[in-house]
Amino acid sequence: MQNALLLFFCFGILGCKNTPEENQKTNSPTTERKLTTAETIAYHYGFEHWNEVEEIQFTFNVDRGENHFERTFHWKPMNHEVTYLTAIDTISYLRTQALDSIQTAADQRFINDKYWLLAPFQLLWDRGTVFSEGKNEIAPISKDTLNRLTITYGPEGGYTPGDAYDLYYNPDFEIKEWVYREGNSPDPTISYTWENLQEFHNIKLCTMHQDSTKNTKIYFTNLLIR
Repeated sequence: MQNALLLFFCFGILGCKNTPEENQKTNSPTTERKLTTAETIAYHYGFEHWNEVEEIQFTFNVDRGENHFERTFHWKPMNHEVTYLTAIDTISYLRTQALDSIQTAADQRFINDKYWLLAPFQLLWDRGTVFSEGKNEIAPISKDTLNRLTITYGPEGGYTPGDAYDLYYNPDFEIKEWVYREGNSPDPTISYTWENLQEFHNIKLCTMHQDSTKNTKIYFTNLLIR
């Protein structure tokens, strides 16, 4: 069952093996121009403090019915070092170097889990994307009226290109739900809530996601930022 969960939740998260944007300077919001919606969301979650982060640790958990799956990562973004920890193995690698097949598999999992944790920042980190927006739309799970920001990835690059994500956010630019659409399909592949917002050294992280049935939960534990 763990393998099935692994395959299911390593769905189409696009990411590059080398993402220097994660280390670029993240200054305070500019006053010279109006921020885009993507920028406003990212800064709401503390994007301007990212360049202060030396290390982030997290455990990615999936509860699906009575089944539980988890994996842990330690990431040092300043030098691109990632350590992947499971109950039976530990894999360390530098994302700026060529990866072997084992490291590549670990990095695919890291990209997936990091996206769930840091999606507001990925809005600004990722390249080759197109944004579109909608106002006062009905969110798929809560049926609340929210605004929507859609990020669509280009046809090339990353592990699974061409996917789209609909982020439903409130007037405070806080994400409340999101939809993943594989291959930019018009129909949702999955939809999840964004809950339990916590703050770590001025960076806000959503630590709980649930589907519409509340039978499947994706959440983070053992969170540490320094």
